[in-house]
Amino acid sequence: MQIIVVGGGKVGYYLTKTLMEHGHKAYLIEQDRAACARVANDLDITVICGDGSTIDILEAADAAQADALIAVTGRDQDNLVACQLAKRVFHVGRTVARINNPKNAALIKQLGVDIPVSSTDNIARLLEREVDAAAFRQLMPLNRGEASLSEFQLPEDYPMSGVKLSELRLPEESVVVSISRDGHLIIPRGNAQLFAGDKVLVVCTDASIHELSRKIGIATKKP
Repeated sequence: MQIIVVGGGKVGYYLTKTLMEHGHKAYLIEQDRAACARVANDLDITVICGDGSTIDILEAADAAQADALIAVTGRDQDNLVACQLAKRVFHVGRTVARINNPKNAALIKQLGVDIPVSSTDNIARLLEREVDAAAFRQLMPLNRGEASLSEFQLPEDYPMSGVKLSELRLPEESVVVSISRDGHLIIPRGNAQLFAGDKVLVVCTDASIHELSRKIGIATKKP
C-alpha cells in the first residue's frame, strides 16, 4: 500500500520505518527541517517538509494515489484536518488519527476520521487487561484482537454463588457462551445461575473485559 504519515517525531519515525519493513510505500510529512533531514537520511525515503494539514503539502505527497493517511502529530486539531482533507479532497480510502486528548476521540470519529487512536486509552485498557489476566485465560483472539474467546473459573469462596446471569447486567459487548459444572456443559439463558467452581466461557471485547470481571465479581482488588 501507499501510505502517508503526517508527523515526523518519534511516533511518526518508527511508524514509517515499520511500514517500510512490511513492504509498504511510505511518504512522510514533517514541518521541522532538521527532523526532515534526519528521517530522509535514516530511512532513505521522500520526506515532504511542510504542514500536513494543508492541501498543497498533501498534494506534494501524492495524496491522490495514497491508500491511507496516518496523522500522528502532537496536535489533535492538525491530525483531524489532515485526515479530513485526505478523505474529502483526495478521496483517500482510510484515515487514522493519533488522539493526544482522549476526550477528543468521540468527536474526531464523528467528524469523519476512520480510526482515532488514543495512546492513553490503549495503555489504560492494556493495564486493565493485565490486571484481570489472572482470572481470565484467553483461548482465541477475535477480529484482529479487538475481542477474544476467554475462560475463567469462579473461586471456591465466590461470594455471589447462585446469582442469575440476568441479575448481573453484563456489558452489551460480552456474551456468556457456556458454563461447565461437575463435568456437565450448560448452555446458559437469562435464568442460568453461577456457582462457586464453575468454569465459564465468554466472548468479550477487550474494552469491556474489566467491566465484565467487575460485574461478575472476580475483578482483582487492590491490596
